[in-house]
Amino acid sequence: MVAGIQTFGELINYHPHIHAIATDGVFTPDGTFLCLPRIDKQLLLDVWQDKVFELFVREGKIDRETADQMRCWPHSGFSVDNSVYLAPHDIAGLRRLAEYILRCSFSLSRVVRLTDDGSVIYRAEKDHCRRFPGPASGDLRGGPKRNFQVFSALDFLAEVTQHIPDKGEHLVRYFGWYSHRQRGFRKKARQAGEAESDNLSIDRSAVDAQPSAAQGAGPGSTSTWATLIKRVYEVDPLECPCCGGQMKFVSFIERCQADVIERILRHCGQWEGPIRTGAGPRAPPGQSHRVSAELLDPQFVPDPEYLESESRESESRKFGADATRELQLVLDPDFL
Repeated sequence: MVAGIQTFGELINYHPHIHAIATDGVFTPDGTFLCLPRIDKQLLLDVWQDKVFELFVREGKIDRETADQMRCWPHSGFSVDNSVYLAPHDIAGLRRLAEYILRCSFSLSRVVRLTDDGSVIYRAEKDHCRRFPGPASGDLRGGPKRNFQVFSALDFLAEVTQHIPDKGEHLVRYFGWYSHRQRGFRKKARQAGEAESDNLSIDRSAVDAQPSAAQGAGPGSTSTWATLIKRVYEVDPLECPCCGGQMKFVSFIERCQADVIERILRHCGQWEGPIRTGAGPRAPPGQSHRVSAELLDPQFVPDPEYLESESRESESRKFGADATRELQLVLDPDFL
């Protein structure tokens, strides 16, 4: 199983959840694949909820009494979905699912506009309007229906930066066959000249045929970086801008080869002289160039734009408390 941790929702809101890619069964030592019966989602939800509560109690985040009380809540916030199924040998579908798990917290294509006052209009993933945040059950009411969100500049930065993981934190975890321990065992077996498994037979024909069908580079290819750039930016860096043909590497030029770089630029008529890449030695600045210590003290000045946004937010909260009719905010497609 491969699990990916995500902390963002459709409108960059904080929504922690886990996506997992798991096999629909297990292999026995003799190579037989045993399919799992249909999994009861409620049973899976109960196990998932108990594991999380046990983790919180063990880490000292909550006490045992609080965890027992939260288990009795009708809306605990836990949910499980296993409706996505991939057919055997569906390598393209597996790749799309893996890319979905590893996607970025926000998309530049969904940033509709930057207003004159610095606000950011961010479009939802789907065009139809729905409540944000959504209601936990039918007897609860969610937020107003909309398909976009308007952020101030500081709020947009705060929403995006809250999803940056801590240093050294891994957002993708591997279990079972893909775990680091199992891969280490297989590596040692290969170094010892043994087979990957005595009895397990794995058909890799669909996986081996996928790169050639997609015209991509295989593992270890020197053009793997070009394939990744083309997949992300939709631009082929090896395509000739003049004829559209496929370019190939002639040689690699290191930074220390200044004479080679000069000859190439002179041949192309683009040589403009040596470029200064670093500051040379110099004497310390005189007394007249020293900056006064008083100028280094921070000057705190109220930001009028921030004060104005705070005033608008307070008015909007007051309006929301007094209003009795439901609001439905729709981003006009012509606005895009």
